[in-house]
Amino acid sequence: MYKEQLIKALNGGEAFQPLKTHLEQVPFEKIGIRPEGLPYSIYELFYHIVYTQKDILNFVFSDKYQNPKWPEDYWPKNLAPQSKNEWMSLQESYFSDRNQLIEIVKDKANDLNKIVKNGTHQTLLREILLVIEHTAYHTGQIVVLSRLLSQ
Repeated sequence: MYKEQLIKALNGGEAFQPLKTHLEQVPFEKIGIRPEGLPYSIYELFYHIVYTQKDILNFVFSDKYQNPKWPEDYWPKNLAPQSKNEWMSLQESYFSDRNQLIEIVKDKANDLNKIVKNGTHQTLLREILLVIEHTAYHTGQIVVLSRLLSQ
């Protein structure tokens, strides 16, 4: 039962709409705009979500994991993607990695309470919850930005 709840949360949860819904509502021309007084654009936030999710997957499974530098590696160098293709590729990467996490949860062979490959005390469950919480937090920021940009 709890695995179904984790999968539902990875897909968007019960307390927040799926990230895909919000990404589809923002015109490409606006994703690189930082509203006055805010330190990030929708692109920057989404890039950060994608990078962090990928980093967590690498932390869990990679034989050659190295800690990225905080904060510079976790945030893009640009306010906006260079093209629509780059933006679409970033979205494809996010959903591919998210689907990989869902398959990990579904796999009965995976013990969610087992310490992950590069962890000292971090379990698979903890890492999945971290992805869910992190994505939900920044999705909320994307919602606010999209509302500000639509005014």
